[in-house]
Amino acid sequence: MRTLWTDGSASPNPGPGGFAVIENGVPVALGSEAESSNIRMEGCALIAAMEMLAGENGEIVTDSEFWINVLTKWAPGWEAKGWKKRGGEIKNLDLVKKAYMLYKIGNVRLKWTRGHVGTDMNELADEWANKAREGATL
Repeated sequence: MRTLWTDGSASPNPGPGGFAVIENGVPVALGSEAESSNIRMEGCALIAAMEMLAGENGEIVTDSEFWINVLTKWAPGWEAKGWKKRGGEIKNLDLVKKAYMLYKIGNVRLKWTRGHVGTDMNELADEWANKAREGATL
């Protein structure tokens, strides 16, 4: 089973954003947006990781509890209600829909890790997300 580590970054938040996917200690996907947010970039990183797995059995490790909740708890209800939620709009709906579709058809286990506590691969993903935000490419 493949293990991918993801992270997203925006500075300031909102502002220029970047994301990274790490596999075996090496960045395998980077991306950026001129105007973004940390949450949006975390979602982009998860999407890129799921696209890389392309249905293959894999684990994606993220420090975004928010996105794990979106995919495993909230999106099923939002989809059932026509992509609506009580209390207002669903932010980043374009990413939510895409990520949820990939999650449903994929063979992915999502795993949360606490960010910024010295976990090597999480720190590397954070480092490369910041580099992507600053213009780095593969």
